[in-house]
Amino acid sequence: MNLPLLRCAAYAALLLCVWSCSGSEQKASREARPAPVEAVAAKAATVPVTVKAVGNVEPMATVAVKPQVAGAIVAQLVTDGARVRKGDVLFRIDPRPFELAIRESQAKLERDKALLFKAEEDLKRYTTLKTKDVVAQGQYDETFAQAKTLEGTIKLNQASLERAKLDLEYAEVRAPIAGRVGSVLLTTGNVVKANEATACVINQISPIYIAFSVPERYLPAIMARMKQGGLEIAASPPGAPEAGAVTAPIVSVDNAVDVKTGAIRLKAEAQNADQGLWPGQFLRVGLTIETRENAVVIPTRAVMDGVSGPYVYVVADGKAEVRKIVPGPIVDDETVVDKGLSPGEMVVTDGQVRLAPGAKAEIKAPAAPEGKDQPKPAEAKPTGDKPAGNGAKS
Repeated sequence: MNLPLLRCAAYAALLLCVWSCSGSEQKASREARPAPVEAVAAKAATVPVTVKAVGNVEPMATVAVKPQVAGAIVAQLVTDGARVRKGDVLFRIDPRPFELAIRESQAKLERDKALLFKAEEDLKRYTTLKTKDVVAQGQYDETFAQAKTLEGTIKLNQASLERAKLDLEYAEVRAPIAGRVGSVLLTTGNVVKANEATACVINQISPIYIAFSVPERYLPAIMARMKQGGLEIAASPPGAPEAGAVTAPIVSVDNAVDVKTGAIRLKAEAQNADQGLWPGQFLRVGLTIETRENAVVIPTRAVMDGVSGPYVYVVADGKAEVRKIVPGPIVDDETVVDKGLSPGEMVVTDGQVRLAPGAKAEIKAPAAPEGKDQPKPAEAKPTGDKPAGNGAKS
């Protein structure tokens, strides 16, 4: 037998034995080492359950102002973006045709009144003659019909006169509501037809609506609070501090849930006395539907989704335990736990992937964010030597 070959085989067997033993020791060492995790204690707190939504500011009323009579605009008394009160004159249409119509109607009315007076006198005379059989029945009937016709004509003339006066009143285009004017679409010199061209649009912005939608699952709680005395929202523009949020009561709940989105639309009414809210503006809306006392609260990132439902890892006596929970509402980055946890229990917030039921776990302090508690680099100090030049000049 070849002796060198036997030596090589012996060496290989020895190396294999050493490698397998060291691998077993490393595996055992890894299994005995606890998994590092981050954990926080579940706490009891008073939690306002607030529904967050994106709202939109809507005017209380929007009116498209149109001239109600035809004619030429002789005066424009409103400008873009102006604030107006109800009844303010915005435009004037040439009043002369309407003044002439009034005079014409008055003249016709006076003429027909004079004719009626004569017809009534004739009727009285013919009535006396008829009793004496001096006048024929046909002449009497004709006089009677003429008097009654003139009475109807006078009523028609009175209506025409009132209409002419109304047209003259409409020659001054007035603001039907108080609010803010948008772009003025007609100017002096334009000839308009009745009820066709829009002169301007007025939005009523004080008070003003804040419209928003919330998931339909909150509808029972909202309706219950509405019956108890109403709800208020806190709304603020994106980027604005929440301390300056506008509060407004909810005044209407839509009569149907949107079948496409599963949301219900609500409206709140803000007084907007300073006109800080503007139609079309987007707002962050918070609606507090209830306040829970002594609720168990944990970070939302601690909640895991499993086959049998939500669960968390709880560290107790250095070991990880799977705990099924019944989560409640989510408030900002925290979740209210209805069942499954008690205040003070340590809940894993990071490192769940390293854990298994019964595995050893070691709670580590959270890592400091980058840029904090970092030593500053030493600043270079001048040595006092002069910088080298390009060479001495002779």
